Amino acid sequence: MEKLLEVKDLCKTFSNGSVQQHVLKNLNIEIYKGDFTIIMGSSGSGKSTLLYALSGMDKPTLGKITYGDEEISEYSNDKLAMFRRKHCGFIFQQNYLNDTMSVMDNIMVSGLLVGKDRKAIYKRACELLSRVGIGEESYNKYPGQLSGGEAQRVSIVRSVINSPEILFGDEPTGALNSQNTTNVLDVMTELNNQGQSIVMVTHDIKSARRGNRILYLRDGVIIDELRLDKYVSGDKERHAKVREFLEKMGW
Repeated sequence: MEKLLEVKDLCKTFSNGSVQQHVLKNLNIEIYKGDFTIIMGSSGSGKSTLLYALSGMDKPTLGKITYGDEEISEYSNDKLAMFRRKHCGFIFQQNYLNDTMSVMDNIMVSGLLVGKDRKAIYKRACELLSRVGIGEESYNKYPGQLSGGEAQRVSIVRSVINSPEILFGDEPTGALNSQNTTNVLDVMTELNNQGQSIVMVTHDIKSARRGNRILYLRDGVIIDELRLDKYVSGDKERHAKVREFLEKMGW
């Protein structure tokens, strides 16, 4: 397995006056290329804080985060922004599409920001939108004219338009109904099967079983992990393994 990210002795502390909250405590993790890594844990366990640190959206208090041969934990904010544009894609619980821009413009602007060719971006956007079930008739629609599931699928296309090496998701299905959750997870699974590395925070077993690796946090510490094969639809044994693991963790 090829190592994509390495975390050594990662700590994150938030201060409120004289009170300090130690959210992440001496974490050591390796994230591998092509994995669909799931981060789980109870509310307040540090899941999102860890995701933001891994993705360069937040800086650790202590410790080292290495991406390839780049130690991103030492980067300035400007250099981190450039790192994210070059290497990372993001999907959040809210789609954060610009309501004043069309579906296509929301996607195109991400490619244009990194100086890519307009025609090449448009061609890739059309291909990706087709793959996630968004037809040409929706290109000029505004986000408010889409269903929640459609908007989230558009946000996925936007997040991978620049072919990021790693895709981060923070509860990307948390605001969706059951069918739309399945649709979005199917898209992410397809991307992973095509080689896209994914790290996703979730509290949902339906989402968790799509991963081939589950890390479980408790009070800022990874207490255990579960390794699985790639997801195959209808695998009842997989569901049982994930549920057994989560119950063992106290989920």
